[in-house]
Amino acid sequence: MQFQFLLPTKIVMEPGLRARTAEHLQPLGLKHVLLVTDAGVKNAGLLEEIYTSLNQAGIRFDEISDVKPNPRSEDCNRAAERFRNTGIDGLLAVGGGSAMDAAKAISVLLTHDGKVEDYEGAFTLKHAVLPIVAIPTTAGTGSEVTFFSVITDTQRHFKMSLLDYRLGPVLALLDSNITATLPPAIAASTGMDALTHAIEAYTGKPANPISDGLALHAIRLISRHLLAAVREPGNLNAREQMLVASLIAGMAFGNADIASVHCISEAIGGMYDTPHGVGNAIFLPFVFSHNRDADLERHADVAYALGIDPNLNAADAAQAAVERLFNMSRELGIPSFREVKGVREEDFLTIAEKSKSNISDASNAKPMTVESYLQVIRDAFHYAS
Repeated sequence: MQFQFLLPTKIVMEPGLRARTAEHLQPLGLKHVLLVTDAGVKNAGLLEEIYTSLNQAGIRFDEISDVKPNPRSEDCNRAAERFRNTGIDGLLAVGGGSAMDAAKAISVLLTHDGKVEDYEGAFTLKHAVLPIVAIPTTAGTGSEVTFFSVITDTQRHFKMSLLDYRLGPVLALLDSNITATLPPAIAASTGMDALTHAIEAYTGKPANPISDGLALHAIRLISRHLLAAVREPGNLNAREQMLVASLIAGMAFGNADIASVHCISEAIGGMYDTPHGVGNAIFLPFVFSHNRDADLERHADVAYALGIDPNLNAADAAQAAVERLFNMSRELGIPSFREVKGVREEDFLTIAEKSKSNISDASNAKPMTVESYLQVIRDAFHYAS
């Protein structure tokens, strides 16, 4: 057996933690940070305690508060031009995966020449980036502990990935109170995003013993708490458990990769601006079903973690898991692929080709071709729930 596992991120979790943000930035020596967030987080008032903490500690900050879902390359490039050579010594990302991905990309551009498109792919960075501190406001992406930044190339309508261990945040501050304001629809889609991370980390080819343990526990937590977190926004225990599940699923896939569900979701995200979690939720049952005969035992392990009868044999358990994943999406109100805005059948081949070209395609449990992607996409479009 041979594997590696890296987690350069210090993790601190505590209710109300964001009111003490500066206490955690000061040991890092940060004196002038760029706060990266989105309009929804700002308008919800989630930054006020952070502002107060930074001001009281004398930590200067500039702010970008217009990060879009599926962050765009042109916006990252524009931000870098604005803030280069302004004395910024770190980034503070407050938000979901989009804010954290944007912060990672901007951190690259504040320490490297050129545009974000120049650093697409794995290990293209020339040197270290500015330190990143992440405060997640959703329970889904796990980006606070991963080494990826996924950015939409607006010229190609393609979600490209930057991968480098130096992109991992140095500090993740998890305030379990912050997800109490999360709208149910976003709690649903981001929760299914976390579930996809965990399942692909466990069933994918690069899985390792440490990621396996994290992934299976994340699946168990999500199975137990996601529905309550969506239907009962005041259920703080369920929301807190989902934040933990998202975190450890991020730790798992950050070291074991994602796979073909994400390849398709990122393709449609780049083309139609589909929310990432929605795309993952739509395609997870179809890819899981397609992959299961590649390793029935591992797919059965996922089934048991989802709460499927442990007395079922591997084949029957894996089949039951497919139905369980479909049911979860229905219960959570996830739209079908046919209902996604902008989807056209004439685009299916392009989606399949972009999925195949994704950096994580090779990690899928079963080798995928353009034709097999195309079949999964057609199955999802014509599926009658």
